[in-house]
Amino acid sequence: MRKLLNTILDYQRCIGLSTVFCIPRIGTASYTAIILLFWSCFITYGQRNSQLNRNERLINTIADAVEEHHLNGLSFAVVENYEVVLSETIGIKDVNSKCPIDTLTSFSSASISKPITALLFAILEEKGKIDLKKPVSEYLKRYKLPKSKWIKSTPPTLEHLLSHTSGTSQHGFADYYHGDSIPDLLQSLKGEIPQYDSEIEFLFEPGTQWKYSGGGYVLAQVALEDHMGRSLATIAEEYLFAPLELKRTTMKQPNESGFLQNIALAHNEEGEIIRDGIPITPQVAASGMWTNPMDLSKIVIEIQRALAGKNTSVISNKVANRVTKIQTIYGSGGWSLGWERNKAYGNIDWFSHGGANTGTGGYVYGSMKDGKGIVIFGNGPNSLRMPVEDIVVKSVIKEFDWGKPLDLSDVITLKPEEAELFTGTYKNSQYGAIVDVMYDQGSMFAEPFIGGEKTELHYTGDGTFKIGEFPNMLKFENDPETKKSIIRFSRIDEGLISEVILISQEDDSKEKSH
Repeated sequence: MRKLLNTILDYQRCIGLSTVFCIPRIGTASYTAIILLFWSCFITYGQRNSQLNRNERLINTIADAVEEHHLNGLSFAVVENYEVVLSETIGIKDVNSKCPIDTLTSFSSASISKPITALLFAILEEKGKIDLKKPVSEYLKRYKLPKSKWIKSTPPTLEHLLSHTSGTSQHGFADYYHGDSIPDLLQSLKGEIPQYDSEIEFLFEPGTQWKYSGGGYVLAQVALEDHMGRSLATIAEEYLFAPLELKRTTMKQPNESGFLQNIALAHNEEGEIIRDGIPITPQVAASGMWTNPMDLSKIVIEIQRALAGKNTSVISNKVANRVTKIQTIYGSGGWSLGWERNKAYGNIDWFSHGGANTGTGGYVYGSMKDGKGIVIFGNGPNSLRMPVEDIVVKSVIKEFDWGKPLDLSDVITLKPEEAELFTGTYKNSQYGAIVDVMYDQGSMFAEPFIGGEKTELHYTGDGTFKIGEFPNMLKFENDPETKKSIIRFSRIDEGLISEVILISQEDDSKEKSH
């Protein structure tokens, strides 16, 4: 026993454990207690070593991707069990100074501003400051909505604007830089800016369809500022950023006093700084927030804790559910009040959003359950940054062992004669892409589908199939007018169904029924 304990002491000194064993003449029971203590320390060390190896593998994989795609810099954070467990930076803020990015470096977050703006609106609604279901016209003072047949019977609300279901035009906006003539919000709405030559308009009845619209968020910003008599940046600081102690997050713009100092600059595909590298975006609600992975992780965690019914300081359970509840799957595959609800990487249900201003952007993911998250920012264009973002997401899910198998408990056997009802060539109703649905050795497949790959479809009955790493079901139907097979997305648990996504390209004479 004494020899064993001497071995333990030698090993303890080798690995640097701080506990020092003193070995007096003691009984067998005490020796046993010491051995158990050692074993506990050994297990703790092993777990810590395993985590270090995992993080090292992950960082090396991502660093290789940054180098391969010639991205100047990247910053990311990983959330697990409602806390940040890894925060890492790779590369430089800009090619001129070559200063390294650090965990406090902020980035232009582009369209990630939208879900944060929607979150702010939901917080203000809970406080009785606004009503998201009221017509936006009731809050507007500086601007009058354009006349449209689409809004006569259904006035657009703030809820419509924040969920992209209002029907407004103006998808996105150009960036500006120091020295440019910066338009105001009214000029933006009137189309007196690059990209647009006409005023914002309504393209369908609010609430009936979905269309991504940065212009809708500008309308919401003008309405809120008119109603509260302050800038969106000031309101966000008071009700969200300051209470969560987000010291590196702001909606102030680079041409305003009090802007951030530690920032990453925008770069083009050649790795050169675009102008002065600091984009100014007057359409703040749509794309004007600056932040970093650590600060944005705090927002993600606060939402997740609220969803789980845990103690929170700023975001309530009501607000968290308000902003993550799916409003529609029409067109988008799933969208809530600001957040995308159309991702299921690792078969995990995410709320998420991406952002891409010229030469900079990122992505944020938060799981609806269990407190997992990934926040990524990079200072390069989409062509260089987005492939790296994809690698970060896939690598984190793999290294942290987050991925879950698809629940197949409700899947039933599809007989060959039943499969015949669904197989064939389909055309995407929006983009024109061709998709083949086939039956092969007892299984159904669609090719190309998610990510352009061959994807297995699992039958659950009544013409409905589920898919791995995809949140929606595929619902096969027969169009009584054209006699063609059609496919829609559906969310059975939410009671939602989409417009027609795919249309059979077979002869009209070949009628199918399902």
